[in-house]
Amino acid sequence: MLKTPLGRFRAIALLEGVSFLVLLFIAMPLKYWAGMPLAVRVVGLAHGVLFLAYLPSLLEVAVAHRWSLPRTVAAFGASLVPFGTFVLDARLRREQQTAVT
Repeated sequence: MLKTPLGRFRAIALLEGVSFLVLLFIAMPLKYWAGMPLAVRVVGLAHGVLFLAYLPSLLEVAVAHRWSLPRTVAAFGASLVPFGTFVLDARLRREQQTAVT
């Protein structure tokens, strides 16, 4: 999976999406409801690093697979919406399966 630009992108997108959900639904409530701001610092840092890895990975796969600008922008937008990277991954996986058969 990590040998191709698309495989690397999907792996990073999965990790980025998970970190975003953990930040929103675990770390933020811990900060504001339980008075534990360290959770946001730790998870926020991890999410930030993964988001910064997502961007060059997105550009790499967009160039390698000759994605259109609207598709590339939509893939970027998926990283900004909770569960967006999971929806994107499902579409990419479906496209891969269709291309193979």
